[in-house]
Amino acid sequence: MMRTATLLTALATLASTNAWAAPVETTKTPIGDLQLQFGLPANEDVERRIYDEMDFQRATQAYIWAIPFVAMAEWKHAHLDEIGAAENETVLYKDFKDKIGILTANLTTPYLITFGNLSKGPVVVEMPVGNFGGMVMDFWQRPMTDLGQLGPDQGKGGKYLLVGPSQTAPADADGYTVVPVKTNNFFAGIRVLDQGEDKLAAAQKGFRIYPYADRGNPPEQRSRGVDGKTWSQVQPRGLDYWKRFDEYMQQEPVEERDRMMMAMLAPLGIEKGKSFTPDERETKILNDGALMGELMSMNISYAKRFPDSYYRDDAKWAYVIMFDPGQERPNYTELDERTDYFYEAVTAAAGMISKTPGAGSAYLGAYKDKNDRWFDGSKTYRLHVPPNPPAKNFWSLTVYDTYNRVQLDTPSQVADISSRKKDLKINDDGSVDLYVGPKAPEGWATNWIETVPDKAWFAYFRFYGPTEEYFNQTYALPDFEEVSAP
Repeated sequence: MMRTATLLTALATLASTNAWAAPVETTKTPIGDLQLQFGLPANEDVERRIYDEMDFQRATQAYIWAIPFVAMAEWKHAHLDEIGAAENETVLYKDFKDKIGILTANLTTPYLITFGNLSKGPVVVEMPVGNFGGMVMDFWQRPMTDLGQLGPDQGKGGKYLLVGPSQTAPADADGYTVVPVKTNNFFAGIRVLDQGEDKLAAAQKGFRIYPYADRGNPPEQRSRGVDGKTWSQVQPRGLDYWKRFDEYMQQEPVEERDRMMMAMLAPLGIEKGKSFTPDERETKILNDGALMGELMSMNISYAKRFPDSYYRDDAKWAYVIMFDPGQERPNYTELDERTDYFYEAVTAAAGMISKTPGAGSAYLGAYKDKNDRWFDGSKTYRLHVPPNPPAKNFWSLTVYDTYNRVQLDTPSQVADISSRKKDLKINDDGSVDLYVGPKAPEGWATNWIETVPDKAWFAYFRFYGPTEEYFNQTYALPDFEEVSAP
């Protein structure tokens, strides 16, 4: 009896000192050394660290996935709350200051832009006759239809009927081009290609957006300018990125292609039908995920690794648009391809990847100089544009802030030069030398774009009406070269 009691006491002692448990081993992992027991997380601290890493990785990838949606959501927020426009009211973005909130805006032609919501019923978009380019997009920035010269109206004017994701076209919609839209929120905008105040006024009056229910007596189109207001549609950073995503995601259906990503966000407090109130842990992970997700997006955009990213082998000019605007390939959604573009830019349409000589537009981007170095705002660079650039209509060079992806806000308030510039200095052989730097070289002020010291920049070269020489790559556009300061 005594021996049995002694044995039981010894067993209890062994159990209490964990002598019968498997030994704890330390293993090296990408997130540091972790203690494992039986090859499993040894304690609650290790379990927590693994969950934190899992959720952080999911947040980084969700950031990349949400980039096009958040850009649209932020712009609609600015349209309503910062500019003060209503849904279906157009805003005229005319000059440098108006456009400084837009990702890589074209500074040569004015925009007329509005936002609406189809949850209350179909919406009519009326296009006036004239020389316009434009599109209707859903909130993932997929073009639902082109408008104007490259749209079904072909510049002759017409009526489009936008139908939401849960709607069908009305039976009496004769005379309309019916456009199914995949999200409730939508973007509609046109670029006014003809110059003159009268052309702008006609566009503001003739580009009309109103509910289909009001078709019998359409209201007069409301339109306004930016009127000096400070605004931005650039995706916000940190937790504000997720707040804006959640606000507009709650208004939209979740597509089959996006269900897995929404599942990854649910443990972080972002879930359709639930309020977004992240706790301290979730806030930290979402902030960290937004930071690393943006760094990954910068890499995708500025250090491209897609096959055939570059226009020619003899220069660093890259194709700006490397995807189908519909964002789908036979076996996958073009996640990295759309990130490449929508991190640095906004809006896409079929006309922007036109393969028809003389139609649409084409874009090349320069992110580094001839010597493979980031552009430095304290240095001066020259771009030699050889004669006869392949652009039926005109060409333009625009410089943007690499960190914020909007035009550089400089004292000169000039961030672009185009072939339309009346005082453009042209060489005897028809070539043009353009300068980018903090000060204009002597005698070249008309061909100069100002930069800001301590800020990096990148450039777009746009061809409007690209011709055959662009498509067959026989036109060689050299790299930027650093030159001596003036």
